[in-house]
Amino acid sequence: MSNQLIYQGKAKDIYTTEDEHVIKAVYKDQATMLNGARKETIEGKGMLNNQISSLIFTKLNAAGVATHFIKQVSETEQLNQKVTIIPLEVVLRNVTAGSFSKRFGVEEGMALETPIVEFYYKNDDLDDPFINDEHVQFLKIATEEEIAYLKAETRRINDLLKDWFAQIGLQLIDFKLEFGFDKDGKIILADEFSPDNCRLWDVDGNHMDKDVFRRDLGNLTDVYQVVLDKLKALD
Repeated sequence: MSNQLIYQGKAKDIYTTEDEHVIKAVYKDQATMLNGARKETIEGKGMLNNQISSLIFTKLNAAGVATHFIKQVSETEQLNQKVTIIPLEVVLRNVTAGSFSKRFGVEEGMALETPIVEFYYKNDDLDDPFINDEHVQFLKIATEEEIAYLKAETRRINDLLKDWFAQIGLQLIDFKLEFGFDKDGKIILADEFSPDNCRLWDVDGNHMDKDVFRRDLGNLTDVYQVVLDKLKALD
């Protein structure tokens, strides 16, 4: 049956479709932090995230990145290939910020000579702990070859995204990706790409991402709308 709820997330709900290999993602007007400990409804957020992510994934597909994205079907909905999610958050950092700065006692805003890739174990009960390659293999989440692929693909995606954002006057500070296995067992990019799961700073160092909500810096949807408008002007 189609339109059966199969996953209820913090930012979007996932439904079946008539095609067993295709799911529908419905973006929600919900902002959370601290693994859902703080939760607020922010009208218009779902629409903005869906449109931003759709634009980014369309460009990634065109650039030859294998993703789950098929098409946007409404302001808040998109169709994706169904994947088996790899329980890893793959984080890439171009500039020191957030938890990285806290963990290592360094100020925010330091450009990293080489972008750093980090893994976090996707497990809400454990608060998504920071783990290394050996932990990933111990937990049988991914093989050594798959780990190498995840890192290389994340760095390739970073090169594309950094360039696109730079063209519209935004600096890509860091971001989180999720990957999954498609029906043929191939690893493809999944989830979303929006200001919810990346940090963007403008030329004046203003936050253009979810830190606006985390740090009470202003109106979240106003900021996301600016990002969307800038992305629409790209190309």
